[in-house]
Amino acid sequence: MENIYMLADAAICQKIGGKLKQARLKQNITQQSLAEAADVSLSSIKKIENGEIGSFDSLLRVLRILGKLDVLQPLVEEEQLSPNEYYNLVHSAKAKTRQRAVGKIDKVEKEDSEW
Repeated sequence: MENIYMLADAAICQKIGGKLKQARLKQNITQQSLAEAADVSLSSIKKIENGEIGSFDSLLRVLRILGKLDVLQPLVEEEQLSPNEYYNLVHSAKAKTRQRAVGKIDKVEKEDSEW
């Protein structure tokens, strides 16, 4: 397995496009019908499959129609807190906050200065 960090951006896009093409063909879907279902142009589908991913929105639509949107799941999941992190979070919210003095200061009448 190749290290994705060692690949150029264009190579990654080519691999993604190839995988999407394989998924489309495996599901026996034409480029035209995929374009219509995803509400993108036929030329966008052809470009995506050739590794020219110009629009993230179009890519999301194609992934959704092909049932491959789950590849992005780790990017949208909320991070789970460990029990210790949860405990610390709950107890830090309950921690006493610094209180300010509530006593009033009696006003002392000032004498008029001759200055």
